[in-house]
Amino acid sequence: MQTDPFDILRGLELLENSTNPEKTYVKGLRKGRPIFDQFFTIGMGIFETLYLKAPLWDINAQPNLFHRSFFESWKNPPHDFSLDLYALYQAKKHNLHILRFPVVFPPRIHGTSSWNTGLKAKWKFIKRTLDFSFKLKKEL
Repeated sequence: MQTDPFDILRGLELLENSTNPEKTYVKGLRKGRPIFDQFFTIGMGIFETLYLKAPLWDINAQPNLFHRSFFESWKNPPHDFSLDLYALYQAKKHNLHILRFPVVFPPRIHGTSSWNTGLKAKWKFIKRTLDFSFKLKKEL
């Protein structure tokens, strides 16, 4: 509940109003994040763009909305945070029209992150993402 649940409705409206919803991928674009998190996102985006040879930016932004037929085209998707990279990369690979819209990430009011607990957690996330990137590129 770090983001506004109405962002899903905003994204759904963008998807439904697109000229071809079956070929559209709607993804948030995070705003209002701490500078360290922005730096992390920029580094990850640059690496993935160069390594996978597809422009990939703010990979883990939420929400992600797309037509069921796109979902059904997936083969062996990951079952962790790498799913965001997989989905965005597949959208690029399938030439889907990608619509981005701003999603505000204010400071948490309740609770704490279950994974983003410091530099060690970020390094673990980076390693897992890199491992998946290497696997994804091998499957190309």
